[in-house]
Amino acid sequence: MRYQLHSSKSLVGPLIPRAAVAPAQQPDCRKETVAAKSKTLTTDDILVLLCGSVKKVLTTATQTDINYSPMVQKITRTCLRPDIGCFVLFDGGFSGLVIMNFCAQSAMEIYRAYMMSMGMPESELATQHTSDEVGNMLGELMNQIVGDFTGKVGHELMVSINQNQPKMLAINKEVLVSIDTNLDRAQARRVSFTTERRNVFYMELAMDKTEFIKLHDFEREEVDPDRIVEEASQRTVATTSREDVVDQDLLDELGI
Repeated sequence: MRYQLHSSKSLVGPLIPRAAVAPAQQPDCRKETVAAKSKTLTTDDILVLLCGSVKKVLTTATQTDINYSPMVQKITRTCLRPDIGCFVLFDGGFSGLVIMNFCAQSAMEIYRAYMMSMGMPESELATQHTSDEVGNMLGELMNQIVGDFTGKVGHELMVSINQNQPKMLAINKEVLVSIDTNLDRAQARRVSFTTERRNVFYMELAMDKTEFIKLHDFEREEVDPDRIVEEASQRTVATTSREDVVDQDLLDELGI
Protein backbone atom coordinates (compact mmCIF):
# COMPACT_ATOMS: atom_id res chain seq x y z
CA MET A 1 0.00 0.00 0.00
CA ARG A 2 1.36 3.46 -0.84
CA TYR A 3 1.46 6.24 1.76
CA GLN A 4 1.62 10.06 1.48
CA LEU A 5 3.61 12.42 3.82
CA HIS A 6 1.80 15.58 5.07
CA SER A 7 4.85 17.52 6.40
CA SER A 8 8.14 18.33 4.71
CA LYS A 9 9.96 19.01 8.04
CA SER A 10 8.81 16.38 10.46
CA LEU A 11 6.71 13.31 10.66
CA VAL A 12 3.77 14.30 12.83
CA GLY A 13 1.02 11.81 13.39
CA PRO A 14 0.51 8.56 11.63
CA LEU A 15 0.92 8.08 7.97
CA ILE A 16 -2.43 8.36 6.19
CA PRO A 17 -3.05 5.91 3.38
CA ARG A 18 -4.14 7.27 0.06
CA ALA A 19 -7.83 6.76 -0.47
CA ALA A 20 -8.53 3.70 -2.55
CA VAL A 21 -10.36 4.52 -5.75
CA ALA A 22 -12.51 1.80 -7.20
CA PRO A 23 -11.60 1.14 -10.81
CA ALA A 24 -14.22 1.81 -13.42
CA GLN A 25 -16.26 -1.27 -14.12
CA GLN A 26 -15.20 -2.88 -17.38
CA PRO A 27 -17.56 -4.86 -19.59
CA ASP A 28 -17.12 -8.60 -19.46
CA CYS A 29 -15.78 -9.18 -22.96
CA ARG A 30 -15.70 -12.91 -22.40
CA LYS A 31 -19.43 -13.06 -21.69
CA GLU A 32 -20.19 -10.92 -24.71
CA THR A 33 -18.11 -13.23 -26.88
CA VAL A 34 -19.85 -16.32 -25.52
CA ALA A 35 -23.24 -14.70 -26.05
CA ALA A 36 -22.33 -13.82 -29.61
CA LYS A 37 -21.06 -17.32 -30.34
CA SER A 38 -24.21 -18.88 -28.94
CA LYS A 39 -26.15 -17.24 -31.77
CA THR A 40 -23.91 -18.64 -34.51
CA LEU A 41 -24.08 -22.22 -35.77
CA THR A 42 -21.29 -23.62 -37.93
CA THR A 43 -20.70 -26.72 -40.02
CA ASP A 44 -19.61 -28.65 -36.93
CA ASP A 45 -22.85 -27.76 -35.15
CA ILE A 46 -24.74 -29.20 -38.12
CA LEU A 47 -22.56 -32.31 -37.84
CA VAL A 48 -23.62 -32.69 -34.20
CA LEU A 49 -27.27 -32.65 -35.29
CA LEU A 50 -26.53 -35.39 -37.82
CA CYS A 51 -24.64 -37.51 -35.27
CA GLY A 52 -27.59 -37.18 -32.92
CA SER A 53 -29.94 -38.43 -35.63
CA VAL A 54 -27.72 -41.47 -36.34
CA LYS A 55 -27.52 -42.39 -32.67
CA LYS A 56 -31.23 -41.83 -32.05
CA VAL A 57 -32.57 -43.75 -35.05
CA LEU A 58 -30.20 -46.73 -34.75
CA THR A 59 -30.58 -47.00 -30.98
CA THR A 60 -34.37 -46.94 -31.29
CA ALA A 61 -34.45 -49.38 -34.21
CA THR A 62 -32.08 -51.96 -32.74
CA GLN A 63 -32.88 -51.49 -29.04
CA THR A 64 -29.12 -51.45 -28.41
CA ASP A 65 -26.59 -48.80 -27.47
CA ILE A 66 -25.03 -46.91 -30.38
CA ASN A 67 -22.39 -44.31 -29.51
CA TYR A 68 -20.14 -41.98 -31.45
CA SER A 69 -16.68 -40.63 -30.74
CA PRO A 70 -16.40 -37.06 -29.42
CA MET A 71 -13.32 -36.63 -31.61
CA VAL A 72 -14.13 -35.72 -35.22
CA GLN A 73 -11.66 -36.25 -38.06
CA LYS A 74 -11.16 -33.65 -40.78
CA ILE A 75 -10.83 -35.33 -44.17
CA THR A 76 -10.16 -34.12 -47.69
CA ARG A 77 -12.43 -36.51 -49.60
CA THR A 78 -15.49 -38.68 -49.06
CA CYS A 79 -15.48 -42.34 -50.08
CA LEU A 80 -17.62 -45.44 -50.04
CA ARG A 81 -15.59 -48.13 -48.30
CA PRO A 82 -16.00 -51.91 -47.88
CA ASP A 83 -17.98 -53.83 -46.96
CA ILE A 84 -21.22 -51.85 -47.35
CA GLY A 85 -21.41 -48.18 -48.25
CA CYS A 86 -24.43 -45.92 -48.42
CA PHE A 87 -24.72 -42.33 -49.58
CA VAL A 88 -27.46 -39.72 -49.83
CA LEU A 89 -27.44 -36.16 -51.18
CA PHE A 90 -29.39 -33.24 -49.76
CA ASP A 91 -29.93 -29.70 -51.00
CA GLY A 92 -32.08 -26.66 -50.39
CA GLY A 93 -30.96 -24.20 -47.71
CA PHE A 94 -27.51 -25.76 -48.07
CA SER A 95 -26.11 -28.70 -50.03
CA GLY A 96 -24.27 -31.70 -48.74
CA LEU A 97 -23.45 -35.38 -48.96
CA VAL A 98 -23.79 -38.00 -46.22
CA ILE A 99 -21.97 -41.34 -46.45
CA MET A 100 -22.12 -44.28 -44.07
CA ASN A 101 -19.63 -47.15 -44.31
CA PHE A 102 -20.20 -50.46 -42.53
CA CYS A 103 -17.89 -53.40 -42.15
CA ALA A 104 -19.59 -56.78 -42.52
CA GLN A 105 -19.69 -57.33 -38.74
CA SER A 106 -21.32 -54.00 -37.87
CA ALA A 107 -23.82 -54.30 -40.74
CA MET A 108 -24.90 -57.79 -39.67
CA GLU A 109 -25.13 -56.81 -36.00
CA ILE A 110 -27.42 -53.87 -36.79
CA TYR A 111 -29.44 -55.95 -39.24
CA ARG A 112 -29.98 -58.83 -36.83
CA ALA A 113 -30.80 -56.57 -33.87
CA TYR A 114 -33.28 -54.56 -35.93
CA MET A 115 -35.09 -57.55 -37.43
CA MET A 116 -35.23 -59.48 -34.14
CA SER A 117 -36.56 -56.42 -32.30
CA MET A 118 -39.49 -56.54 -34.74
CA GLY A 119 -40.14 -60.20 -33.93
CA MET A 120 -38.38 -61.85 -36.87
CA PRO A 121 -37.22 -65.40 -35.98
CA GLU A 122 -33.45 -65.77 -35.98
CA SER A 123 -33.70 -68.79 -38.26
CA GLU A 124 -35.19 -66.63 -41.02
CA LEU A 125 -32.51 -63.95 -40.97
CA ALA A 126 -29.96 -63.48 -43.73
CA THR A 127 -26.51 -64.84 -42.97
CA GLN A 128 -24.41 -62.80 -45.44
CA HIS A 129 -23.91 -59.04 -45.50
CA THR A 130 -24.23 -59.12 -49.29
CA SER A 131 -27.87 -60.26 -49.05
CA ASP A 132 -30.47 -57.91 -50.46
CA GLU A 133 -32.32 -57.97 -47.13
CA VAL A 134 -29.32 -56.44 -45.34
CA GLY A 135 -28.85 -53.70 -47.91
CA ASN A 136 -32.56 -52.86 -47.99
CA MET A 137 -32.73 -52.64 -44.21
CA LEU A 138 -29.68 -50.37 -43.96
CA GLY A 139 -31.09 -48.21 -46.75
CA GLU A 140 -34.35 -47.86 -44.85
CA LEU A 141 -32.52 -46.85 -41.67
CA MET A 142 -30.39 -44.39 -43.62
CA ASN A 143 -33.56 -42.82 -44.98
CA GLN A 144 -34.96 -42.47 -41.46
CA ILE A 145 -31.68 -40.95 -40.24
CA VAL A 146 -31.63 -38.26 -42.91
CA GLY A 147 -35.35 -37.68 -42.43
CA ASP A 148 -34.80 -37.07 -38.72
CA PHE A 149 -31.85 -34.82 -39.57
CA THR A 150 -33.84 -32.67 -42.01
CA GLY A 151 -36.51 -32.30 -39.35
CA LYS A 152 -33.94 -31.08 -36.82
CA VAL A 153 -32.48 -28.63 -39.34
CA GLY A 154 -35.91 -27.19 -39.99
CA HIS A 155 -36.61 -27.01 -36.26
CA GLU A 156 -33.29 -25.54 -35.11
CA LEU A 157 -32.26 -23.44 -38.12
CA MET A 158 -35.62 -22.69 -39.77
CA VAL A 159 -34.09 -23.93 -43.03
CA SER A 160 -35.62 -26.45 -45.41
CA ILE A 161 -33.49 -29.12 -47.11
CA ASN A 162 -34.48 -32.01 -49.36
CA GLN A 163 -32.92 -35.45 -49.71
CA ASN A 164 -32.74 -38.01 -52.47
CA GLN A 165 -33.21 -41.73 -52.04
CA PRO A 166 -30.22 -43.36 -50.28
CA LYS A 167 -28.10 -45.73 -52.36
CA MET A 168 -26.69 -48.79 -50.61
CA LEU A 169 -23.87 -50.79 -52.21
CA ALA A 170 -21.98 -53.91 -51.17
CA ILE A 171 -18.44 -53.22 -52.38
CA ASN A 172 -14.96 -54.68 -52.04
CA LYS A 173 -12.95 -51.61 -53.00
CA GLU A 174 -12.91 -47.92 -52.16
CA VAL A 175 -15.06 -45.65 -54.33
CA LEU A 176 -14.61 -41.88 -54.32
CA VAL A 177 -17.89 -39.95 -54.12
CA SER A 178 -18.23 -36.18 -54.43
CA ILE A 179 -21.02 -33.63 -54.84
CA ASP A 180 -21.64 -32.59 -58.44
CA THR A 181 -21.85 -28.90 -57.52
CA ASN A 182 -19.36 -26.10 -57.07
CA LEU A 183 -18.65 -25.70 -53.38
CA ASP A 184 -16.67 -22.57 -52.62
CA ARG A 185 -15.19 -23.84 -49.36
CA ALA A 186 -15.95 -27.52 -49.09
CA GLN A 187 -15.51 -29.17 -45.71
CA ALA A 188 -15.54 -32.87 -44.92
CA ARG A 189 -15.73 -34.68 -41.59
CA ARG A 190 -15.61 -38.32 -40.49
CA VAL A 191 -17.12 -39.63 -37.27
CA SER A 192 -16.71 -43.15 -35.91
CA PHE A 193 -19.63 -44.98 -34.30
CA THR A 194 -19.52 -48.05 -32.08
CA THR A 195 -22.18 -50.71 -31.68
CA GLU A 196 -23.04 -52.53 -28.49
CA ARG A 197 -20.67 -55.36 -29.45
CA ARG A 198 -17.86 -52.91 -30.17
CA ASN A 199 -18.10 -53.14 -33.95
CA VAL A 200 -17.28 -49.88 -35.71
CA PHE A 201 -18.86 -48.05 -38.62
CA TYR A 202 -18.23 -44.57 -39.97
CA MET A 203 -20.23 -41.59 -41.14
CA GLU A 204 -18.82 -38.93 -43.45
CA LEU A 205 -20.31 -35.51 -44.13
CA ALA A 206 -19.30 -33.13 -46.91
CA MET A 207 -20.81 -29.68 -47.28
CA ASP A 208 -19.87 -26.09 -47.94
CA LYS A 209 -18.41 -24.16 -45.03
CA THR A 210 -21.29 -22.13 -43.69
CA GLU A 211 -22.53 -20.23 -40.66
CA PHE A 212 -26.06 -19.57 -39.48
CA ILE A 213 -26.38 -16.38 -37.45
CA LYS A 214 -29.50 -15.89 -35.34
CA LEU A 215 -30.67 -12.31 -35.66
CA HIS A 216 -33.36 -12.61 -33.00
CA ASP A 217 -35.14 -15.23 -30.92
CA PHE A 218 -37.95 -17.18 -32.54
CA GLU A 219 -40.46 -19.82 -31.56
CA ARG A 220 -39.62 -23.31 -32.73
CA GLU A 221 -42.28 -25.59 -34.10
CA GLU A 222 -43.09 -28.72 -32.15
CA VAL A 223 -41.32 -31.78 -33.54
CA ASP A 224 -43.23 -35.05 -33.81
CA PRO A 225 -40.61 -37.84 -34.06
CA ASP A 226 -43.22 -40.45 -34.97
CA ARG A 227 -44.42 -38.33 -37.88
CA ILE A 228 -40.85 -37.85 -39.16
CA VAL A 229 -40.13 -41.59 -39.02
CA GLU A 230 -43.46 -42.41 -40.66
CA GLU A 231 -42.85 -39.97 -43.52
CA ALA A 232 -39.35 -41.38 -44.05
CA SER A 233 -40.73 -44.93 -44.10
CA GLN A 234 -43.41 -43.96 -46.61
CA ARG A 235 -40.77 -42.46 -48.90
CA THR A 236 -38.78 -45.68 -48.64
CA VAL A 237 -41.78 -47.88 -49.50
CA ALA A 238 -42.76 -45.67 -52.43
CA THR A 239 -39.27 -45.72 -53.86
CA THR A 240 -38.76 -49.44 -53.26
CA SER A 241 -41.90 -50.20 -55.22
CA ARG A 242 -40.43 -48.35 -58.17
CA GLU A 243 -36.92 -49.76 -57.80
CA ASP A 244 -36.62 -53.45 -56.96
CA VAL A 245 -32.87 -53.42 -57.53
CA VAL A 246 -30.09 -50.84 -57.28
CA ASP A 247 -29.92 -48.54 -60.30
CA GLN A 248 -27.73 -50.38 -62.80
CA ASP A 249 -26.67 -47.13 -64.43
CA LEU A 250 -25.17 -46.02 -61.12
CA LEU A 251 -23.23 -49.26 -60.79
CA ASP A 252 -21.94 -48.90 -64.34
CA GLU A 253 -20.74 -45.36 -63.63
CA LEU A 254 -18.92 -46.56 -60.52
CA GLY A 255 -17.39 -49.45 -62.43
CA ILE A 256 -18.86 -52.07 -60.13
